[in-house]
Amino acid sequence: MSTLPPPGCPSHAGHGTGLLSLSAVVGSSDPHAVYRRLRKEWGSVAKVELEPGVPAWLVMGYQELLVITRQEQLYSRDSRNWRDLNEGVVSPHSGLLPMMGWRANVIGADGPEHRRLRKPLDDGIGRIDQRRVRREVEALCTDLIASFSERGSADLVNEYATIVPMLSLASLFGLDSKEGRELLDALIALFGSAGDSQAGNRNFEQILLDTVRERRSNPTDDMTTVFINHPNLRNEAERLQSIVVMISAGNETVTAWISHTLRLMLTDPRFAARLHGGRLGVDDALDEALWRDPPMNNMPARYALHDTELGGRHIRRGDCLILGHAAANDDPEVRPDGADERWGNRSHLAFSAGPHVCPAQVPARLITRTAVQTALHLLPDMRLGIPADEVAWRPSPWTRVPVALPAEFSAARIPTRTGR
Repeated sequence: MSTLPPPGCPSHAGHGTGLLSLSAVVGSSDPHAVYRRLRKEWGSVAKVELEPGVPAWLVMGYQELLVITRQEQLYSRDSRNWRDLNEGVVSPHSGLLPMMGWRANVIGADGPEHRRLRKPLDDGIGRIDQRRVRREVEALCTDLIASFSERGSADLVNEYATIVPMLSLASLFGLDSKEGRELLDALIALFGSAGDSQAGNRNFEQILLDTVRERRSNPTDDMTTVFINHPNLRNEAERLQSIVVMISAGNETVTAWISHTLRLMLTDPRFAARLHGGRLGVDDALDEALWRDPPMNNMPARYALHDTELGGRHIRRGDCLILGHAAANDDPEVRPDGADERWGNRSHLAFSAGPHVCPAQVPARLITRTAVQTALHLLPDMRLGIPADEVAWRPSPWTRVPVALPAEFSAARIPTRTGR
């Protein structure tokens, strides 16, 4: 079976099991190097550790990932099929459960039930006025940059990339900026899947539940009211959880996408030169970021409904399989030989695949593109304020978001767009 990683490996955190901690892999300075070492040792499907004593299969093969996302009759999204959870290996107090525990929403459903719960998301996204959103996001981005532009320095994660998607989503759902920032704090804890994860989840759901109940009495023209009135949602729990999915997934992934695109601009001179020189369009830059560091580096999860084989590994009924988006994008079976060949190529698996493919790719790209374009336009000479190898990462087995991205630029006064 698996051997221990070499001494000093940043992901050497298996707590005596000999398995790599997925959180340590995602938080390492070079997760792709760790994924490649795992692939060399295990092949396309590797066993890892989610938390001490809780194993899972990390699916790193591009074709294998397509198999588990498309074969619902064999690989379920419903965590009530997770053997280690049912047998008590996973504690009811585990920090994994806010991300992996069953909820009455589209994420934990398969087949007809999934299609019933997916339709409200598709209908809600279809109602979004993209031109209006672009204008509002551009104004928000301009105001955020104006708030720090005269300093000549800023943290582009905590003063920009984390705020843009949350306030944009909060506006769509009829929440004010204070509520949006409270949701953001709760979500950072939730996605960390650590000791404060369940408390963050409770706070997040309570804010949204209060909003749902208020809208039932006072409906307005926002996404919350759309979900409340959708005929496919049968009770308050389904309405709440549908909103939970939209805001939590939308915020964390767009935060990561903005952060990684800006980080590439600040740390890869060749990439930055092509972008500033017009040889690389902003959408090409966004896709390059998705290839290198997809917003969900790893996505929980699928659960085997029968004993089977995948990538040469024996998968037992009830086993947990994690979708290794970042590793699959780097699969040598499909990865282009040259980085240039990827520009304009959207065959990456950043948005997953199959019935559960991300429904919000268009608004996510709209918000991310606007945030990156605005920063490029208003801060054309921005540069990283620390050595690139000192960028640290928020703890999470799932998402790879920088703790901070200190930037420096020419100080300037930028007028706000909203008069704030």
